[in-house]
Amino acid sequence: MIKHFINFEWKQFFRSSYWQKSIALNILMAFLALYFILVFLALGVGLYPILKKLFPESDPLIILNGFLFYWFLGDLLMRFFLQKLPVMNIKPLLVLPLKRSKILHYVLGKSGLSFFNFLPLFAIIPFGAILIFEDYNVTTAIVWMLLMVVCTLIINFSNFIIEAKSAETELSFLPLIVIASVVFSLNYFEIVSLSTLLSKGINAITANPVLLLIPLAILIALYYMNYEILKKKLYVDGSLKAKANTATTTDLAWTRRFGDIAPFLQLDLKLLWRNKRPRSSIFILIIGLLYGLFFYPNPIYKEMVPMFVFVGIFVTGNFMINFGQFIPAWDSGYYKLLMSQNVKYKEYLNSKYSLMLMSAIVMFILSIPYVYFGWRILVIHFAAMIYNIGINIYVLLYAGSFNRKKIDLSKRAAFNYQGTGAVQWLVGFPLLFVPMIFFYLPYKFISFEAGVATLIVLGVIGIVFHQKLMSIISKKYLKSKYKMISAFEQNN
Repeated sequence: MIKHFINFEWKQFFRSSYWQKSIALNILMAFLALYFILVFLALGVGLYPILKKLFPESDPLIILNGFLFYWFLGDLLMRFFLQKLPVMNIKPLLVLPLKRSKILHYVLGKSGLSFFNFLPLFAIIPFGAILIFEDYNVTTAIVWMLLMVVCTLIINFSNFIIEAKSAETELSFLPLIVIASVVFSLNYFEIVSLSTLLSKGINAITANPVLLLIPLAILIALYYMNYEILKKKLYVDGSLKAKANTATTTDLAWTRRFGDIAPFLQLDLKLLWRNKRPRSSIFILIIGLLYGLFFYPNPIYKEMVPMFVFVGIFVTGNFMINFGQFIPAWDSGYYKLLMSQNVKYKEYLNSKYSLMLMSAIVMFILSIPYVYFGWRILVIHFAAMIYNIGINIYVLLYAGSFNRKKIDLSKRAAFNYQGTGAVQWLVGFPLLFVPMIFFYLPYKFISFEAGVATLIVLGVIGIVFHQKLMSIISKKYLKSKYKMISAFEQNN
């Protein structure tokens, strides 16, 4: 049965439009994976001599065990933000005479082969081999390596439980951040030395291998907790058990003044208000608006004026970037129906443009209090707003024609990478860093005013050629229309 599951996933992966259209991204990801493997391998080989040099009077293994608290805490946070439980398209399998237990054990077993679990081995195994080479007890080295593998899997299954418990709330990462911060603070300020307690526990297990049964028992318990959580959700009609909500209606009559794009604008506004993921993105705007507080009060950045352009682009374009990078994937659930109607693509895209334009203006107005840190910051924010309207919106709209991944609007937005592909990762450079270059060159060789003027002029040029640029983008969407329809029909 496992053989059939693997065969199904292999075919699904290589037959998907995402694989066929993202070969370049897959090659890039392969190079990134190789890079991290080499980094961990170098860490595993070099850690013992480094610790021996820094702490010549101490045992490197004991010193390392004292730092594992920070590694485990950081690993858990990283997994929560990046790692999701690997799932198959299992609903078609539920109508077949297959035991649910086999499906669940396969899904959970597959999670154990995650790259997050595989990567630490390149540091654990070389370090353990060096321990043996340095005349440590062979049993001690092997038990330590096994313990590290078990701890990695414990973090793996703990993450899925935390994710399952927090998935039903918006901005659900905040409780975990608070708890992690409290735990870190308790240890850092030595109120409760958790790193020492963990180190003593690891040292005790390596000294007495029988105690390895304790973390193994914890791992088995976490495995079956995950099993029970998934078992409750594994039903054919699971998706039909929706929470009943009171229906509300809004006519949005004020949007009618926008003419032909009004129906699409109303559709976008209702989408933002009624669905969990886009609505959560609106809440994240508060964080984006306060982003400048990390830079402007800090004296380190006082003379780094080009960095203010980065902040200005992000603050005034926060909503624009969050919303625009997933155009037209926001409409992926009904994109086929939308495209079957007698609608003009240019009007559809103009509604997106108008929404992002209004958001940039509103964000600039809300950021005016930053003038407290100097008039230059207000001027840069104004120039960044014009640049966002005249250049970055078109970049986002054009990049959207390459989107091929479906979005589930009912999922939370915070650290949700569903629908994220090569486009979302690559578009960040032209959006955030190119305007810094445009500003820096005239600022460096002429003056601050010249840098600001460059951004404004570029933005105004884009606004002047709006109709021409929208025509070019519309043609690109029309060319990709059926590819996007086909891709949105698939479960990525």
